[in-house]
Amino acid sequence: MDRHVIATESAPAAVGPYSQAIRCCSLVYTAGQLGMDPQSGMLAEGGIQAQTRQALTNLQAVLESAGTSMANVVKTTVFLQNIGDFQAMNAVYAEFFPADPPARSAVQVAALPLGGLVEIEAVAIVQ
Repeated sequence: MDRHVIATESAPAAVGPYSQAIRCCSLVYTAGQLGMDPQSGMLAEGGIQAQTRQALTNLQAVLESAGTSMANVVKTTVFLQNIGDFQAMNAVYAEFFPADPPARSAVQVAALPLGGLVEIEAVAIVQ
């Protein structure tokens, strides 16, 4: 089996028994990324848009470490603390996926780690 653990210092370290991502064959499965600055360990200040931008920046770093990119993402799941933030999140999300965006699910959850407003996970192809 072609299974590799992905880890990069350009995204927040795993804070539990999980990996930032797993590359298996030609796919990468990421863990959810919060809008947390990897250097400070703090959530980005500025609300949902700032946290969405940071979460996607973290996701991008994990994908690049796995040998792929945002252009190869085929599916994302967005977890929102408040579904009322959907439009504001979506505006930032569109910046990272300007053409041919991946399939996506977005759901409201009761709570996210560290009081985060958004968490995003992805599946991407490695070419």
